[in-house]
Amino acid sequence: MVLDYIILALYALSMVAIAFYTKSRSGSVNDFLLAGKKGLNGWMTAFAYGTTYFSAVIFIGYAGQFGRSFGLASVWIGIGNAIIGTLIAWLVLAKRTRNMTQRLGTKTMPEFFEKRYGDSKMKIFSAVVIFIFLIPYSASVYNGISSLFEIVYGIPGWIVMICLAFLTALYLFFGGYFATALSDFIQGIIMIIGVVCMILCFMNHDRVNWDISSLVNNPNLTWVTFGSDAGSGLYGTTVSLIALILLTSLGVWALPQTIHKYYAVRDKRAITQGVVVSTAFALIIGFIAYFTGALSIFFPETYTVSDALVIPTMLKIAIPAGLTGIIAVLILSASMSTLSSVSLASASVIAVDMYKGAVRRDASDKRVNTVMRILCLVFVAISVILAILNEKFGIAAIAYMMGISWGTLAGCFMGPYVLGVIWKRVTKPAVWSSVISSLVLTVVLVIVFGYDKNGWDVSFAGALKSGVATSPLIGVICMIFSLIITVAVSLLTRKPDDSILAEAFDKSFEGEIK
Repeated sequence: MVLDYIILALYALSMVAIAFYTKSRSGSVNDFLLAGKKGLNGWMTAFAYGTTYFSAVIFIGYAGQFGRSFGLASVWIGIGNAIIGTLIAWLVLAKRTRNMTQRLGTKTMPEFFEKRYGDSKMKIFSAVVIFIFLIPYSASVYNGISSLFEIVYGIPGWIVMICLAFLTALYLFFGGYFATALSDFIQGIIMIIGVVCMILCFMNHDRVNWDISSLVNNPNLTWVTFGSDAGSGLYGTTVSLIALILLTSLGVWALPQTIHKYYAVRDKRAITQGVVVSTAFALIIGFIAYFTGALSIFFPETYTVSDALVIPTMLKIAIPAGLTGIIAVLILSASMSTLSSVSLASASVIAVDMYKGAVRRDASDKRVNTVMRILCLVFVAISVILAILNEKFGIAAIAYMMGISWGTLAGCFMGPYVLGVIWKRVTKPAVWSSVISSLVLTVVLVIVFGYDKNGWDVSFAGALKSGVATSPLIGVICMIFSLIITVAVSLLTRKPDDSILAEAFDKSFEGEIK
């Protein structure tokens, strides 16, 4: 146990060291958000993308909950994340995003919407949406890591959340994106070492002993059978699993914290490296995480605990003393990297898009940089308060808090962003149609599915709770709807102004990656 605490202390000290080491690299808004003019190489960008993608939610929320529900079939979520959410996403979006944001001179997704579609109101509105809906995702990350430390170390969850918030805020406040990327690189290596150690310990445990025949031969928990009793229907396990694969794999195509990684990639060589490294990283982390969750069948102690305690319970049983610290640092690393990226994305949209864009247009670069640093601290504080309240009152399950966040943001921006970097014909009315209607559709579906699932005589609170539990399905519906309505309205409205298109798609731009 002493060794475990030493490992945690060394990790915390390394994050503090990164904060002070990178302090001089964040003097301007461009430095703070994009790590300077040169950008980052492929390895650092790939690890920043991967560690932002996979947080404590995947280990504590998703892998535990859905590994127990779907068994080995849950591994398809991790495979989908690697192929659709990483490999194809990089191939389709990385070069296009980097080129277009360089041409337009944009640092955030709302700024991109303003310049790409010539609409300052869209910038303000999208900034508000991003800030609001990233908070529950950030809170779910805090809840995930607190669950681990509470059951494994016996430390109260609120103490863990506050310490995690302090460390994240420290290196983010001082070093900005460069500190985040550098820590992500270190944390990514820790994550790979940690998941390998974790799966070896579980497979070598007496209850498993490298023989997974009982897991594979279970008719309800195989690679291709998604369940028997509840396997059909809109809310059955088959639809639920497909929705989870699509939400967690396609959702990252339109999330500001993951898209941001493409803005600062250095050149074509860095993109090529990023494609390979990020895909390999996602495959290792995603596959092992869900495979570990499926192994819960060997640990009866997990049958009666809550979803958030499945993986922590398994770790307490199967991980020997000395390695617990490494596994804890693995999940801590996944959490801190995601929290810093989410906080940076949220603070930037308020500081750059709202403060500089609407409140104080004449604000100096130094002043905007200071406001952004302060907003990072504010966002971290709001998120941790919500997480503590969620833990106390049981507002929503960890996985579903993430589902609502990802589903709403991706539903609003899938069409406007993804089609916007590919297709010239996307129009301003189509963008507004996607954002507004997706928000309305999310609320409507939460209520309708909540009543439909539990009966129309259930209370509104009960319907709301059940509706939130269908968040992966709702998110997928909204993403598909966003693509359809963006195309439909674009074809029915007037073609965008040629001057805007010329700037956005200028192939002769000096900074173009060929």
